[in-house]
Amino acid sequence: MKILVLGAGGIGGYFGGRLAEAGADVAFLVRPARREQIARDGLRVESPIGDMKLPVKTVIAEELGRGYDIVLFTCKAYDLDSAMEAIAPAMGGETALVPLLNGMAHFEKLDQRFGERNVLGGTAHINVTLRKDGVIFHGDSLQRIVFGERDRSRSERAAKLADAFAKSKAEAKLSDDVVQDLWEKVVFLSALAATTCLFRTNVGEIMSAPGGREAMERALATNFEIARREGHAPRESVMGFARQRLTDAGGTWSASMLRDMEAGGRVEADHIVGWMLERARRHKLDDGVLAFAYTHLKAYEVRRQRRPNG
Repeated sequence: MKILVLGAGGIGGYFGGRLAEAGADVAFLVRPARREQIARDGLRVESPIGDMKLPVKTVIAEELGRGYDIVLFTCKAYDLDSAMEAIAPAMGGETALVPLLNGMAHFEKLDQRFGERNVLGGTAHINVTLRKDGVIFHGDSLQRIVFGERDRSRSERAAKLADAFAKSKAEAKLSDDVVQDLWEKVVFLSALAATTCLFRTNVGEIMSAPGGREAMERALATNFEIARREGHAPRESVMGFARQRLTDAGGTWSASMLRDMEAGGRVEADHIVGWMLERARRHKLDDGVLAFAYTHLKAYEVRRQRRPNG
């Protein structure tokens, strides 16, 4: 199985790197500067699961062609259009796309561009970032990738990808109902993003503040009810994990969206928090935390656009 990974940043670099470390045939589609960095230093990962420094295959846009079985599609939601253009030369025949974007708003565009049959469901649970020195920093032991056919079938292509991951250090799940998994992820993530961005701090510090626990539980309760009314009520085991992680008094984690804000970068306000806010209002649910967080994020976007070179 030949695998193409879009980019060698946090998520793509980590999971693609674990596959390459295990001997899978992996290539990373990168820009020339990142290619030079990897050629010089190797693909570097610092992780509690085990550090990596290994040579990997890279391709740049001018070299990209067909012949891949799977494309791991990792990008931010605001880069979706340009990312689709970037991987388009690799798509054709039996090539399947596994998107690892947050949320679910991206599927409509991907299906229109590449065909619904060619787009699997996928999501990643990991606290990871690409540092300025080119090192992929994995912040804690959570490192799980979930994927599968959205029609709940058991396909050969998904099974082969699962076999490749089974040889690696990454925790991977071939899902029998990946759409359910995606809903469970967005229930968790939009609560994490809304609260950590609104309060500009991590979970543990929110828990130590007056009203912090109540705000977090309010956001999570709304998100659970949205999913239930959409026909995808999260399983109790999943909600138990979400509650534990989102109310951990010692939790040092926050949403990657907060890190993007702190760095002055673009944010996925509409794709995550706004998407859930729209559904909260559609179902006439308590939208207080989501609404304040969304306004906060959009105000940040306005300020960012008004900066020189914003």
